[in-house]
Amino acid sequence: MKTSENILSSAPEAAADALTQAFLRNYPRDAARRLEALVPEVAAQILTEHSTILRQRVWVHITPSAASQILPLTPDKVALELLEALDAGPCASLISRFDDSQRQRYLDLMTEAQAKELRELMDYPPDSAGYMMDNRALAFSQDMTVEEAMLQLKQHPAIMRRRIYTLDNDLRLHGQVDLVHLVCAEPLQTLEELSVSVNDFVAALDPRQDVAEKLQNNLIDILPVVDIHHRLLGVIRGQNAIDALKENIASELQTMVGASRDERALSSSFFAVRKRQPWLQINLLTGFLAASVVGLFESTIAQFTALAVLMPVAAGQSGNTGAQALAVTMRGLTLREITTRHWFKVMFKEAGAGLINGVAIAITCAAGVYVWSGSSGLALILALAMVISMTVAGTAGALVPICLKKLGQDPAQSSSIILTTVTDIAGFMSFLGIAAALSGLLS
Repeated sequence: MKTSENILSSAPEAAADALTQAFLRNYPRDAARRLEALVPEVAAQILTEHSTILRQRVWVHITPSAASQILPLTPDKVALELLEALDAGPCASLISRFDDSQRQRYLDLMTEAQAKELRELMDYPPDSAGYMMDNRALAFSQDMTVEEAMLQLKQHPAIMRRRIYTLDNDLRLHGQVDLVHLVCAEPLQTLEELSVSVNDFVAALDPRQDVAEKLQNNLIDILPVVDIHHRLLGVIRGQNAIDALKENIASELQTMVGASRDERALSSSFFAVRKRQPWLQINLLTGFLAASVVGLFESTIAQFTALAVLMPVAAGQSGNTGAQALAVTMRGLTLREITTRHWFKVMFKEAGAGLINGVAIAITCAAGVYVWSGSSGLALILALAMVISMTVAGTAGALVPICLKKLGQDPAQSSSIILTTVTDIAGFMSFLGIAAALSGLLS
């Protein structure tokens, strides 16, 4: 049995632990700021000692600069839990701050699918700003005091201390503070009071020509690189970057015509035919596939000739709906707003948009067809076909590029051909199928 002295001595420790847990649970953003102000070893110990839910709740609010110092000090199991708490974009950004061996260590902790997704997010095209940037940009919360920031600076290499960036409560780029202003400030001043807005920055996928222009035209030595959510990913530094950009751009101009495997405006006709002919043949095959659907309802069309007049309307609207969904999804994949893991959310959104737009278009179409033909049955059939085909088209427009991306294919090259087939079949099948099923309304 415990003596009364042991019970009394353990009571303050238990109370302190309970208060700490309550603070981490109820004020995760404030807790993150307090952890950032501690030395990394202490912060890592605190996170390790608490439950998975509490540590993940706080971890998502810790700035990348502090996270890159804390994460290597945690056991592999805890590190994996902390990384899994982050969305794919911030997680890839954090891992990219480490050297190759440390980066591989964290990727090995994850499943094959997770690691593949993060590698794709970290692998920027050679002609983009993300490929050129230094990932180790220093960024602190705007609520941090000067005294706390100075303590944190000691944890980072001297080459990174020339300028720091401030982040808002959602960890988005807020401003910048030069070191000369930081050392002259009062210890209790916040970084928000010292920071000035960042007017010049580039997105990670911006072409290097844009980087060169901004560095040269604005006479700046450091250019921040942000993602689609305006989170800081890194910086591009100095005159050396401009010289390298000019050399690469000149090299590209020399080899643009005829020197690349990709077709150019001045490539030969034979080169163009060799690149285009396979896809034209595939498109012809899918065209016959859509035509065969129409052939299934040949007798219905022969009996009600008005259906032949309205078939292009049904197919055309579904095609436009699918193209809109495809364009938005392709943009999201290209700009890394989404990854293949977001397939259900994107599909649900585009299916909902297709359904609502389908209802609105169906009302307009039904009214027009009724005025033109005087047949309420024909108007109803076209209206139902519009709702169904546009819902299917929106769903397909979202899923086709995501599925191709998941299968390792280039969605930009083949999505439109597959989508055209799907939307044509959906338009014809829904319109003619409903017409055949409700042919009694057309008599």
